[in-house]
Amino acid sequence: MAISDLQLPVGVRAHDFVSPALVAEALAGKVAEQLRTAIESRGVASLVVSGGRSPVMFLQCLARQTLDWSRVAISLADERWVPIEHVDSNAGLLKRYLLVGPVAKAHFIGLYQTTVTQGEAAQRADEALAELPPIDVLVLGMGDDGHTASLFPNSPNLAEALAVDSPRRCLPMLAPTVPHQRLTMSRALLASARFPVLSISGAGKLATLREALAGDDIAAMPVRAFLHSPLDIYWCP
Repeated sequence: MAISDLQLPVGVRAHDFVSPALVAEALAGKVAEQLRTAIESRGVASLVVSGGRSPVMFLQCLARQTLDWSRVAISLADERWVPIEHVDSNAGLLKRYLLVGPVAKAHFIGLYQTTVTQGEAAQRADEALAELPPIDVLVLGMGDDGHTASLFPNSPNLAEALAVDSPRRCLPMLAPTVPHQRLTMSRALLASARFPVLSISGAGKLATLREALAGDDIAAMPVRAFLHSPLDIYWCP
């Protein structure tokens, strides 16, 4: 079974690969192509990526792509509310694997803020994201529970975060099964991306995707909010 074997909505494109390395190379090349096109047409480009362990190989491949990174703004779909030096920081992950060499010239807009409360951090991140140009490329992942970014089922702020007309760019969220509080871009901001990608791997994620495609309760599986055209799905076993 592969992504291309699933019944996908019209306009959702499947890309099946046999290994994580091939996914990383192909996705990095496509992302760089989209960013170059944006730079050529508007002079600037904007990229939003996801953190966690899965994207490391993709980030390393993307860091080797040749383009004018000084014209690219980079941000995160979500972040753990921990300092950048923390091992679980998504910003720290990007600084180790993507924001190196020529990519260090990119304008990075992080979500983590040093504040007393998580709510204050989300508000300051919301304000910082006002500097983010319209999103050209968005790379999302997906959890086994159907969450994407940090839009978790049953999180207290989920309804506001999923509102299609929400004025918020960033909200505080609670991940129910992991220790850290989260900050996440809202559905409204994420859904504005011109070229959105969902990158997943493994039979478990494929089963989760199949379940998500079979239902329509977005609160139960927030990834459903993004399973429509335009979307490219990259997958490997």
